[in-house]
Amino acid sequence: MYFIYSLVLYLAVPLVLLRLLWLSLKNPAYLYGWGQRFGYGAPLNRNASVIWIHAVSVGEVQAAKPLVDHLLRQRPRYSLLISTVTPTGAQTVRQLFNDTVQHRYFPYDLPGTVNRYLERIHPALVLIMETEIWPNLYRHCRRRRIPVALVNARLSEKSQRGYRRLRSFTGATLRCLSRIGAQSSADAERFLSLGAVPASVCVTGNLKFDINQPHSVIEAGEVKRRFFTGRPTWIAASTHAGEEEAVLEAFKQVLHEHRNSLLILAPRHPERAQGVTELARREGFQTIRHSDNDGYSEQTRVYVLDTLGELPVFYAAADVSFVGGSLIPAGGHNILEPASLGVPIICGPHLYNFHEAAELLNEAGALTLVSTPVELAGRVNRLLENANLRHMLGQSGRQVMRENQGTLQRVLDALQDLWP
Repeated sequence: MYFIYSLVLYLAVPLVLLRLLWLSLKNPAYLYGWGQRFGYGAPLNRNASVIWIHAVSVGEVQAAKPLVDHLLRQRPRYSLLISTVTPTGAQTVRQLFNDTVQHRYFPYDLPGTVNRYLERIHPALVLIMETEIWPNLYRHCRRRRIPVALVNARLSEKSQRGYRRLRSFTGATLRCLSRIGAQSSADAERFLSLGAVPASVCVTGNLKFDINQPHSVIEAGEVKRRFFTGRPTWIAASTHAGEEEAVLEAFKQVLHEHRNSLLILAPRHPERAQGVTELARREGFQTIRHSDNDGYSEQTRVYVLDTLGELPVFYAAADVSFVGGSLIPAGGHNILEPASLGVPIICGPHLYNFHEAAELLNEAGALTLVSTPVELAGRVNRLLENANLRHMLGQSGRQVMRENQGTLQRVLDALQDLWP
């Protein structure tokens, strides 16, 4: 089965390269790092114990931050390497950790590529954030006696059904793992149903509950709020194509009741910001981009966030938040970030990536689910007109965060016998 899997990947290489070229039309950063993706690059120092942490993109890098911060602080003798798939993930690594960690792009799961990559970085431990199942990488790590652990692991019912079609192959891959730290008992059961070794599976919780926003973020949010002259402000964050249209339609209805309100629109991928700006202008809204630096006035209706790393500040500046990837079946994005800042949260119905967190926030009243622009507008209007309700729901979200912290320690305990 490994031969067939690898053969299919080798045949797909030309398509993969074409896709990189296509993505580079919108984001030129995709033109860089091709050698690393095929296992090339300067060798790392073999005298250092390298811990390789793989985080696909922005969300996974952010989730890894509590763990990385702990390792930098408590285990400084280790050399940390973080790999990503996307350039936005790479940029997030640089913003969060500066030069304290190294970055490389993740290798394609081809036998030769994986071997070259492992020869160059020589990891003593590999930590894979959330759910990334790579048969060749895991098999070659086991052959080299390199322990591999899934951290903050989640597996939706949809993904489980897909992997179940190749259950024996998936099971063989999962049995290469030394540890699977699942976010919930449901996630753990799904991994076990696919053939994971029971002794390797444990429930550690969601690392995103352990994210503590520095006070500087709250202060910067207050500065931004003053910049917006205290206008009623809501943010639609991490939106995808197809969601901005619904958000702008809802905003037209919000303006009927809150004529001076402001919408901060933060597309999930900043390279889409220009298209989102043009869409808002076509819909009749006076719109500017954050990177324009000037041009804001009381007549500005839509403020497009087109940079990475500043989303927490804009959450802190907003009265109400809508978190995207949820009106369309993308599974939702990080709803715990606005919760940590005490901002009421609205989402669409598609939250399978954050199912357990959504249930907790929903039960506490900090999260409201909507399905249409009319419902979205109605909820935003109600929250904008009631400061006491906003405060109560925001505090409920913060309480959920406090009650579910401690994941980092459980992760460290689960990895205790794997540290080099």
